[in-house]
Amino acid sequence: MNGFKAVKFEWKIINYNKIIIRREFTHVLLILLITTPLFSQVEYSIEDALKVVGYIERLQEAQLMEYSGPQREIEVTESELNSYFAYLIDIDKEEIMKELRLKIFEDNKIEGKIFIDLQGQKLPEILRPYMNFYFGAKLDIKEKKVRINIDKLFLEGQQINKVILDMVIYVASKINDTESSSISDWYALPFGIKDIRTRKGRAVFFY
Repeated sequence: MNGFKAVKFEWKIINYNKIIIRREFTHVLLILLITTPLFSQVEYSIEDALKVVGYIERLQEAQLMEYSGPQREIEVTESELNSYFAYLIDIDKEEIMKELRLKIFEDNKIEGKIFIDLQGQKLPEILRPYMNFYFGAKLDIKEKKVRINIDKLFLEGQQINKVILDMVIYVASKINDTESSSISDWYALPFGIKDIRTRKGRAVFFY
C-alpha cells in the first residue's frame, strides 16, 4: 500500500500576515500535530492553502452568529488540504513533522504519509532519526469527536504495530513539552464542525 501517516494535533491561534489561523494538530494527521528552521520540503500551492484559511475564517465567523437552520457544509479538496498542511509546516518551521500528506477516498477512508525528523534526539533503539510512515485508516466520527482508526501502518516498507507511532508521539511530546497521547485517541472536532464525510479526493465538513 502506498499511503500516508498521522500525527497528533493541538489547536492554537497563529497570527500570520493578519490572517488568524486556528490550528489543532493532534497527531496524524489530521490528526494531531504536531522548531529548527527547516522549510517544508514539499511543493504546495499557496493559493490552495489560503483557500483553507478562508474556510476556517468562515467557520469561526459562523460560531459568532445565531443559526437554527439545516447543517451547512464546506467542501475541501485533497490538494487544498495537503497544501494547507505543507503551509503550516513551512511557516511554523516544524521541527519534527516535516511532511503530512493525505489521499482521500469514499466512506471516510484515507491513506497518509508522514515524514518525521528526530535527528539529534536520544531515541529508543527501535526508532530512527528519519522515518517515513505510511498508513491506511478510516475517520470515525461520533458526538462531535474524531478518531483516526488505523488498520494498516508501515515504516518505510515494513508493516508495524501502532505502538511504534505512539512512541514517536511520546518522543515528540517530550521535545515540545506537551502532553502525550495515542494515535487511537478521540479528539474534539474544531471550529464548530459537527461531522466529516469524504468523497474521492474531497472532504466535506458539516457545521
